[in-house]
Amino acid sequence: MLLNRKSPMDTSVHRQNVEVLLDKINGAEAILVGAAAGMSASCGFDFFYHNDAMFERYLGDFHRKYGFVGAFNGFYYNYPSPEAHWAFLARMGYMEYECPTGKPYYDLMRLLSGKNFHIMTTNQDFQFTRVVPEEKLSAIQGDSRYYQCSRRCHDAIYWNKEMVYEMNRAIDENLCIPAELIPRCPRCGAEMEPWVRGYTFLEGEKYRDEYRKIQEFLTANQERKILFLELGVGRMTPMFIQEPFWNLTYSLPQAYYITINPKDALLPQELSQKGWAIQEDIAAVLRDAVTVVEKEEGKNGSTAEK
Repeated sequence: MLLNRKSPMDTSVHRQNVEVLLDKINGAEAILVGAAAGMSASCGFDFFYHNDAMFERYLGDFHRKYGFVGAFNGFYYNYPSPEAHWAFLARMGYMEYECPTGKPYYDLMRLLSGKNFHIMTTNQDFQFTRVVPEEKLSAIQGDSRYYQCSRRCHDAIYWNKEMVYEMNRAIDENLCIPAELIPRCPRCGAEMEPWVRGYTFLEGEKYRDEYRKIQEFLTANQERKILFLELGVGRMTPMFIQEPFWNLTYSLPQAYYITINPKDALLPQELSQKGWAIQEDIAAVLRDAVTVVEKEEGKNGSTAEK
């Protein structure tokens, strides 16, 4: 049975949610964060699923020509030619590179400052890579900064920023790129494709290394007071973060689970004494938690000066 704590948006409930979050972060000896699409959506970046301002700025011309809504649908659209398909992939990649890092990411890192933490994410927009050291981050569903061979003929992925910018500059009025710019595998000559979860996603050395980092963190901290902090996991793929977090919280003796999600803050009945569900905007909760931390630091600083 799942408990969906529908928190009325009043100041007392919000204050309690912030207090619980800070109490559990401060009391934890280890923190494993699991973040999904809702984390980026809380920044105002919902271009994967909706025609938000960022989508309109970079992909509005593709929407007007092809009619799809959101970059996710554009990724799987049946384009008339490889040149048209790669024009979309180039523009989408360019949008991701140019998109600024959202404030909730900075707020989260402020709360984790000085803590023993690791972050796992299903997001492929590489927002986390700008604020988290590589060794503390596991991108378990791929990373749009890399291309792979579409045939998976070998176990390697390729940094793509220069290719993305070159292709984007070459997009013509028909929303196509020149055929010679289509990225091809250096070994078999097949078209490349973004290294993200899909039908031919390469689960090779890089993929295994992402999970290795998570496993090492869990092994080192399984007997400690560990907080599983889930941010923005929806109902599309709960098996990658949410369900493992539930199982680990249930099985580890000193574990605690917090989920923050404006729509899907779900808590199993079995975790009612070991978890907390916050059905609020992620950005607002993290922002106000940081405000509390900074006020406390200011008070402590003033006391120390006296």
